[in-house]
Amino acid sequence: MLSFIRLFTAAIFIIFMTLFALVYCIFTPRNPKHVYFFCRWFNQIQKIVGLRVETRGVENADNVGNSVYISNHQSVFDFVTDPGMLRPRTVTVGKKSLLWVPFFGQLYWITGNILLDRENKSKARNTIQQVAEAIRNRNLSVWMYPEGTRSKGRGLLPFKTGAFRMAIEAGVPIVPMCTSTTHNKIDLNRRDNGIAITEMLAPIDVTQFKNARELADHCHTLMAEKIAELDVEVERFAMSKVEVPAKTN
Repeated sequence: MLSFIRLFTAAIFIIFMTLFALVYCIFTPRNPKHVYFFCRWFNQIQKIVGLRVETRGVENADNVGNSVYISNHQSVFDFVTDPGMLRPRTVTVGKKSLLWVPFFGQLYWITGNILLDRENKSKARNTIQQVAEAIRNRNLSVWMYPEGTRSKGRGLLPFKTGAFRMAIEAGVPIVPMCTSTTHNKIDLNRRDNGIAITEMLAPIDVTQFKNARELADHCHTLMAEKIAELDVEVERFAMSKVEVPAKTN
């Protein structure tokens, strides 16, 4: 029953926000400032699902300028854990098929996010060049999931190189962002789903690497280590809440 209430509440929230966005953005559609504005609102969904999200390290983005942000892609619950890390004038890059997701897809498009046609490799390459130009010329940052798909409990998957080629071409740093593992940790029928931790790491100078693959592998190593650290911390927090039964004689 609790699961139904939460799903219903979240659905109503998303529908309302989409309708509001259509009105709010009508005179300035696809303006990158809209993404940050609406992410502030969507960050509240954590309360609906009974999860507390602790966000750390956002000060690492201060005074960095335009960047390519990358984060691990786990499940639909990324929609709950990740919005608090998004910085002003940052847009996300997603699959073109998202456009056909009712309500959310239309909200995603009108707020200024970028949709890639991943089935057409030549178009995708051109899009990387266009996005790199937009980063330089329109004062933008972009956020991507370099795994390219949701990991669904398989750990941090190998990275594709698109985000890293984009950063190299634009001449901007990569900023890794890590979220503790949420697979099998969130139960919509459970009142309290504990905590998840998101942490932004220090920016990485892309000029220090020979190519996109070397840069991707370096970021993968850093993120895998940080996610493991965050998982240990979350587990300790969960254990501290478990009451140890008193010994009986």
